[in-house]
Parts: sequence; structure tokens; C-alpha cells
Amino acid sequence: MQSNKILTIFTPTYNRAYILPKLYESLVSQTSKNFKWLLVDDGSTDSTEELIATWISDALIDIKYVKQENGGKQRAHNRAVSICDTELFLCVDSDDFLIETAVNSFIEAWNPIREDNTVSGIIALKGYDLVTPIGTGFPKGVSFSPLSQLYQKYGYKGETALMFRSSILKDYFYDVADGEKFITESYIYMQIDQKYTMLILNKILNICGYQEDGYTKNIYKVIYNNPVSYMRLKKLSMELSPSLKFKYLNAINLISAFFIVGKKERNFRWNLYTLPALLPGYIVYCLRFKKFAKTDSSL
Repeated sequence: MQSNKILTIFTPTYNRAYILPKLYESLVSQTSKNFKWLLVDDGSTDSTEELIATWISDALIDIKYVKQENGGKQRAHNRAVSICDTELFLCVDSDDFLIETAVNSFIEAWNPIREDNTVSGIIALKGYDLVTPIGTGFPKGVSFSPLSQLYQKYGYKGETALMFRSSILKDYFYDVADGEKFITESYIYMQIDQKYTMLILNKILNICGYQEDGYTKNIYKVIYNNPVSYMRLKKLSMELSPSLKFKYLNAINLISAFFIVGKKERNFRWNLYTLPALLPGYIVYCLRFKKFAKTDSSL
């Protein structure tokens, strides 16, 4: 049955009971309540379940809670997309929160373009606070762009809040390797970019609060522990990039993970991009990942 809400705000969470109240309070404070909050608990062992049960009982906002075995953020995302029953889908991490007009801003920007089937969603800004974007700010004079072109063509550097048409997301799921738990969000975004564009909304709507236990602050260790998934990401990036420069840069990153994985990734093939990337890829491996091999005997 189709929900009478237009937006699902999805939050993957794992042992974040200590910080979830800040996000919850920001959602309760939204000027528009035309959303439901979908939390996928990735096997938390803290008081997350009891905390959310209290909020569901309070009924201040529409909340759906799902708990699964620990499998990583992207598997939680796959679960959320598969059960989403609203037109729109927005991921807000457990250490982030929304400004009080965020839902209203997204919906107001969406309504004029919702019938345009070439548009997959909206790109807004993330910020350290209400006035400081995380990055360079959006390029002037650009109203629509696929996400990857925003970075590669227009030179944007920074974090984005992404709201998607849910029906499109249901055609794209993360391919996380067996025994691993992470692949970056761009794995599906770049695939969506091949068919669709996005509206650029030059507003800070999502405030970030990176935690010491989060992916962002530990990205190289995360990649080291999930190298096959990272290779799949970089292989796809290399294949889909329209630029020879970015094909080669992705080949270098792919090779850097190859030195972690070795023969365990049977789908790896040498080609015109990966062969010249062998030496720089090894250098990147040494700079980013070799230190973990000395301390981690699990791989």
C-alpha cells in the first residue's frame, strides 16, 4: 500500500543510541511533517531498540524501525530501499541532523519537476553549520547536473545531501562482496547518472557531525577491510567515466586495492588502463594501506 507521506528519511544506525536523539529532535522540529523516518538498525547491541521504541510510543513523527544482522551501511540501504513506499527517499546518517525547514525545502523544490522523468532527484548542500558548506559550494549558473559531472566537469569538492525518486533507486542496489560490509555510495550514484540528471538546490539542509567511529574519519582502514568491494567500485568508475583522466585515476585506485586482495579477486583483469597504473597503484597502496597489513593479521 502506498504511504500518504511523500518522503522517506532513511537512517542506518549501529550502536548510535548516544547521538540519535539529536537527529530525532531535528525531525520532530521539521516545519513539514510530510515524511516518515525509517531506521534500519544494523545489529546494534546498545540501547538503540529501546530508545526508538520510546519515540514510536510518543508518536510525534511517523517512525518505522527494522533490525537486521550486522551487514554494513549499504546492506541496510538495500533493505530500506526495498521496503520504501514513498515517492522520495533521503538518507540522513545517524550523526547528522536536518535544519528545521529541510523537508519543506526539498518538497517545494521537487513539486515543479516531479513530472520530469529525466530528473532522478535533488542535490543539496551539507554543512558544518547553517552557513558553512562542507566543500567549495555549488558552481554558479548550473541548475541541473548528474552528480558525477558536478565533481568531474564543474570541479565541485564537498559533501552533498541527496534526495532521490524512490522508483529509480529500486532499480539499483549495492553489490557488497561476501564477507565484506562496505562499498561507497557512489557505486549506485554513478549508474543512475548514466540515465538521469539532478536538480541543484543551493542550500545547506543537512548538518554533519562526523564521529570518531564513523566511515569518513576511518576511510582508508574501511577500504583495507573491504578491498573486493572497493575494486568493484573502481572498476565500474573506470568503465563509466567519460574522461581518460578519471579512467586512469580510477585504475590507480583499483590497483592499490589489488595489492590488498591479490588473487582473491578472480574477476580482476589487466587492461589498457590498469597496466600503466601498476606502479602508481603500488605507490598508493604503500602510502594508504600497507601500514594496516603490518598490524592486521586478519587479511
